[in-house]
Amino acid sequence: MSFAGISFVHMLTSQKRDNLNKIVILNPKGGCGKSTLATNLAACYAQRGPAPAIMDYDPQASTMAWLDRRPAELPAVNGIAAYKKSMHATRSWQLRVPSDTVNLLVDSPASIGHDDLRELTRDSTSILVPVLPSSMDIHAASRCIADLLLIAKIDRRDRKLAVVANRTRKNTKSFGKLMRFLDSLGIPIIAVLRDSQNFVHAAEQGVGLCEMQPSRVKQDVEQIDNVVRWLDAWPERRRDSAAVTSVNRKPKFGRSLLRRAQFGSA
Repeated sequence: MSFAGISFVHMLTSQKRDNLNKIVILNPKGGCGKSTLATNLAACYAQRGPAPAIMDYDPQASTMAWLDRRPAELPAVNGIAAYKKSMHATRSWQLRVPSDTVNLLVDSPASIGHDDLRELTRDSTSILVPVLPSSMDIHAASRCIADLLLIAKIDRRDRKLAVVANRTRKNTKSFGKLMRFLDSLGIPIIAVLRDSQNFVHAAEQGVGLCEMQPSRVKQDVEQIDNVVRWLDAWPERRRDSAAVTSVNRKPKFGRSLLRRAQFGSA
């Protein structure tokens, strides 16, 4: 299967590198903040260097539009328009990642089949699921997480899967419900992004929060930095996972819990 006739296989077979931090940002529901998260992480990595790459599979092309608006004097971010199909180049050539790239951000489409989900996440070092704290979004995220665990066979003890709560307003019932659900699966919430116009202004200007006036965005940048620190630890998480024996990898949760999550009744 493929999304809109686009196969993920070429990316996964041609771009596999031991030093490549492939960060997949995933949620089947549109409008959850995937592109916002991708662009702000890209800006952070761009400041640090070398230039990161964003691979945009979303036909809305939000990250590519952000790159078009990005001021030329700012650190470079490479863009790969994976949603496009070209008659003048092979798919492998179109999806090539620069050889000096060490951080690749994959902005996934809003709708993705099970086969593509497995292919897209197979060589990932980190998977981020941005979630809005509403009942509808929690239901969509619960199905997404269940598919990652049951279909894509992501083991939560590999610690490559994390959640970013987005556009939050603390001390609300929906926010509490989100936290309780995620706690039941043992999946870390590595950042809580508030409902702030700073993200809107950054997107409009083609910049990241880390490139805006510090006094204005301090609280929001702290949360983005939390995500970056967690992502940077991927080599340690990979080594820890490799050290775990098969005896210790028996599931610690019942399949019934994940099935309930998949159908939104947990």
